[in-house]
Amino acid sequence: MQVRIYKPAKNAMQSGRRQSLRWVMEFEPQAPKPIDPLMGWVGGTDTSSQVRLFFDSKEKAMAYAGRHGHHGAVEETHERLVRPKSYADNFSVRRLTRS
Repeated sequence: MQVRIYKPAKNAMQSGRRQSLRWVMEFEPQAPKPIDPLMGWVGGTDTSSQVRLFFDSKEKAMAYAGRHGHHGAVEETHERLVRPKSYADNFSVRRLTRS
């Protein structure tokens, strides 16, 4: 069964990073989801696409997938570059000013 292992991005609407600390393993859909012709709803019988497993590390997620015969892709994370800033730097005498 195909899986995808990744570390989710930080929610843009919140300032915290709690949900982005753990690794997630999701199952890829086995078949396309059919569209109901009358109502236009999307349905399906593939319940594995509703399962999300959380792990503390990438290695634990890969070990779990290997033990259970799953294979797939691991998406590496893009660590953000944090530049410490201070509000007081806006008023520093060493600040470059426009003339």
